[in-house]
Amino acid sequence: MSSELMPRADLWERVVTPSIAPEPRVVAIAAVLVLVVVLEPHAWRVTRNVVTIVHEGAHLLVALLCGRRLKGVRVHSDTSGVAVSSGKPTGLGMVLTTFAGYVGPGLLGLGAAAVLGTGHAVLVLWIGVAAIAAMLLLVRNLYGLLALGVVGAGLFALVWFGTAQLQVAAAYFTTLFLLVAAPRPVLELQRARRRGRAPGSDADQLAALTRIPGAFWVAAFLVVDVACLVVGGRWVFDLVV
Repeated sequence: MSSELMPRADLWERVVTPSIAPEPRVVAIAAVLVLVVVLEPHAWRVTRNVVTIVHEGAHLLVALLCGRRLKGVRVHSDTSGVAVSSGKPTGLGMVLTTFAGYVGPGLLGLGAAAVLGTGHAVLVLWIGVAAIAAMLLLVRNLYGLLALGVVGAGLFALVWFGTAQLQVAAAYFTTLFLLVAAPRPVLELQRARRRGRAPGSDADQLAALTRIPGAFWVAAFLVVDVACLVVGGRWVFDLVV
């Protein structure tokens, strides 16, 4: 094999090699840490940036699948964000694109739990690296570049330099974080809507697109995210008990 192909072969081996099985204690610690970073207000102000990145990434992915043209993404220091795409302003594609944001973290967490079940825990981290790399091509503001860069660098450092035990622990933490964190922004959204502080929210955009009240869409977001939490959480813990 030529020297030029060796790095590619090594990279592919890192991606597809089965991971070691986690100890139940490690998963339990990861679950406790997840509860802390989601429920503790100061920690949540930081970790919510990750949820925003996934939220906006979900908008972009579904927009692309619906044939829309991606224009850019911004992540702001107040943990809000915006993903911009062009195409038909109404119709099913626009509805799906708008709906994807708040359910994106939960569905990604569910998918990550399924990947854990195949015995390829580190693949969860590699998927994160690839997704961040793709979003970096579309980021349109400095804070967004910083946020994506920090998350992407952290994930890459784990998959390239981390020990097998650390990689598996990080994969379980990431999966549980996405599942547990997903419902919280939905609850925050409804609180803001009640106070009249979110007139242009995804739920209200969906209401304008479909003539179905925004409260229905908030409830739909929450149902999907809670369902992902219940199912995905059970899958994760079934792997270690």
